Amino acid sequence: MSTRRRSAIALLAIAVALIGWTRGIDGQGRGRGAVTLPDGPGKDAVQAQCTKCHALGLVANSGGYTRQDWDALIGTMVSLPPAQKAEIADYLAKNFPEQPRPKPVVLPGPVKVNIREWNAPSLGSRPHDPEPGPDGSIWWTGMFANVIGRVNPKTGEIKEYPLKTPGSGPHGLELDAQGQVWFTANQAAYIGKLDPKSGDVVEYKMPDGVRDPHTPLFARDGMLFFTAQNSNTVGRLDPKTGEIKVQRTPTERANPYGMVFTTKGVPFVCDFGTNKIIEINPDTLAIKEYPLPNAESRPRRIAISPDDIIWYADYSRGYLGRLDPKTGQATEWPSPSGPKSQPYGITYQGGAIWYVESAIKPNVLVRFDIATQKFQSWIIPGGGGVVRNIKTTDDGKNIVMAESGVNKIALVEISAPAASR
Repeated sequence: MSTRRRSAIALLAIAVALIGWTRGIDGQGRGRGAVTLPDGPGKDAVQAQCTKCHALGLVANSGGYTRQDWDALIGTMVSLPPAQKAEIADYLAKNFPEQPRPKPVVLPGPVKVNIREWNAPSLGSRPHDPEPGPDGSIWWTGMFANVIGRVNPKTGEIKEYPLKTPGSGPHGLELDAQGQVWFTANQAAYIGKLDPKSGDVVEYKMPDGVRDPHTPLFARDGMLFFTAQNSNTVGRLDPKTGEIKVQRTPTERANPYGMVFTTKGVPFVCDFGTNKIIEINPDTLAIKEYPLPNAESRPRRIAISPDDIIWYADYSRGYLGRLDPKTGQATEWPSPSGPKSQPYGITYQGGAIWYVESAIKPNVLVRFDIATQKFQSWIIPGGGGVVRNIKTTDDGKNIVMAESGVNKIALVEISAPAASR
């Protein structure tokens, strides 16, 4: 990748990181609308570079940073001459200073964790989703660098696999039983299969009208289910034939997002654009909706416990929720850092629900013990920069994370006894 191209991508990622905690950006919006930046040294550099990839609304609507944090953030995104980096950081800190944000609430408890982090080699790649490998490796999607990455936590060895189609925007990913890496190309409207041995990629184009595959998940029979958020669609891909079938959700602008499977192989999806969880018939793709009790709820990711209870991260209200599909009854608990904490990535591990409060600076990892209904939490050392997805490792012992805004991959090593995944 050329230095110029890398710089453009990195500056785009800087702008995205500014408001990654807001709802609008995660629809992969580009900050549409005319915006005039304030005059001053550094304006021309920001305006010339950032507008190559998006409108300036992403910068103008940011939550802002301190001068020190701007400098650190830029360093994770792009390698610049010191003078140019300082000029840009000075300009952004002056015109887009840090705004008030929720304060992290860290609760003590019995569980101990050790969070290990690795920097993604491509600056500004915006790691989006992580995926644990059966050998202990951690895979991730480098959304803005157009790469799939892999780190070996035992050795620290890191490798990135470039994708053949420019601007694919790799988003979610899954490993199949043969070790092939499947990913959703969110910006190029295909689902890809990467062969780690050869680096070759096979692409399966989305049907007409489906432009943004989002979250993929394999069923036990080998079928790959997926969501397409802004296309208001869920679908299924047969890896043996390449056939893709899709189904629109009953509610318009529902924005189907995260997905889990029950022990019986039934997919459930959270509708981020409304207050609903949906159940998908794995054979017919027929959809059943479960409205949540609060009309303002916006479930962004979901997890599932071994008893087939759905747990949701209510991004808009700052709650952890529990939905029993058998009864339709929902129970909720306020997240420790408050109504503006924006719970996001979520998973089940060891008798507890784990999730990340993504609006907090730095992000906070939260554990909710299902039996005792007590919370415990930890600051994420690298900051998180909006942790969009987390997953439990195949052995059920630990958790992997992708820290988008700070360009890191993380492994959460948990000392408590682990239950099944």
